[in-house]
Amino acid sequence: MAFAGLEGKVAVVTGAGSGIGAGVARRLSAEGARVVVVDRDEDRATSIAGELAGDTLSVAADVSQEDGVGAYMDAAVERFGRVDLYHLNAGIAGTPVAIPEIEAHEFDDVMAVNVRGVFLGLREAFRQYERQDSGGAVVMTSSLAGVLGAADIVPYHVSKHAVLGLARCGAIHGATCGVRVNAIAPGIIPTNLISQPGGAPVNSDAAHERARVTTPLERAGTVDEVAALVAFLLSDEAAYITGGFYPVDGGAGAANPFRPLPAEGSRG
Repeated sequence: MAFAGLEGKVAVVTGAGSGIGAGVARRLSAEGARVVVVDRDEDRATSIAGELAGDTLSVAADVSQEDGVGAYMDAAVERFGRVDLYHLNAGIAGTPVAIPEIEAHEFDDVMAVNVRGVFLGLREAFRQYERQDSGGAVVMTSSLAGVLGAADIVPYHVSKHAVLGLARCGAIHGATCGVRVNAIAPGIIPTNLISQPGGAPVNSDAAHERARVTTPLERAGTVDEVAALVAFLLSDEAAYITGGFYPVDGGAGAANPFRPLPAEGSRG
């Protein structure tokens, strides 16, 4: 059964050239939405847009720049006349090193994409809703890192904490104009965005084994599982949901690190 309220809507998805963004673009298109695929890599954006069955548009843009955000919004409105839904998903991980080794410019680079890019996208969304005299919905991609800490990829963790703050502030403002804003918190999802300790990519055997032993559901998640949550939060099914932070992490965030998980195979 399709989610109510997505058919015919115009949805902007940033960072949609790969990973979670690409999965969300596919799911929203399958739900009948018209999708604007935004990525800084023009070839990847074009490729994903070409896979979608419905009406779509690809835009190459740097979400950390006002001109880039303006470019994807102008292109979307020129093509479709309006924008109803946003998944502000674009993000980078940065270098997995300890705090003393982080270069200031590397910290700035991560914050520019992961925080400034989301802020600029949220601001432009509200401006566009005002121009349209309409409401809508926004979902931001935070992370399990948005509520936890680590000894490496520190700028990433800091940025994802900030995304949660933007979502909550956006939800308060949006309540006055019919706009819902929520954040999602993916756990280990094979996208190659972040390397595991030791440099192993997220989709490696070692990373899947790490997910198995640290996640109550004993596996990594999939892009499609994240996309389903985003589609729900953007749909009319979630009409009374705003200001929330929704994990899609196999229960990893619920586990007490001081107590063991159930023994392997003990759950039948």
